[in-house]
Amino acid sequence: MHVHRFERLWLVAALAMIVLFIGTVTYGAVGAGYGMVDDTGGQVDPTDATASENFREPGVYNGSEPGHYDVYIEAKQFLFVPGTSDPVRVPANSTVTFHVTSTDVVHGFEVVGTNINTMAVPGQVATVTVKFDEPGEYGLVCNEYCGSGHHTMEGSLDVVPAAQFNQTEVN
Repeated sequence: MHVHRFERLWLVAALAMIVLFIGTVTYGAVGAGYGMVDDTGGQVDPTDATASENFREPGVYNGSEPGHYDVYIEAKQFLFVPGTSDPVRVPANSTVTFHVTSTDVVHGFEVVGTNINTMAVPGQVATVTVKFDEPGEYGLVCNEYCGSGHHTMEGSLDVVPAAQFNQTEVN
């Protein structure tokens, strides 16, 4: 059977693109270290996350080491607690672990301008750790459609110089 050379060229190009797409997806799933929210952060009662052993009252807490902070954030329609009415404040040159959960529907949790991006799933605690070197103000946004007020779900994260950080703000 004879295959015209242009048909052969398009067949090879199509197969090369398929291999490229599969390679890209494989790299994104395995090589880049991306993963889905799972139970490594723990599970909580979605109706009352603070009653669970591994999730505190939302807020900023001292971590296990100096310069480490744990931030517990509860996402609910259509706000972040803390974050929406009062900004989350952490000192610069610190390592921050965000513990994020939802009490109603699936939400997104993204710190704009950083690589912090996770889903807030009811009953699960997503944990993300990052080091903030420089002071600045970052936006918190929900990037998963969560209902009619989704477009208003935003907050802020203030990274302040260590000298201006008030330790009394920590729970």
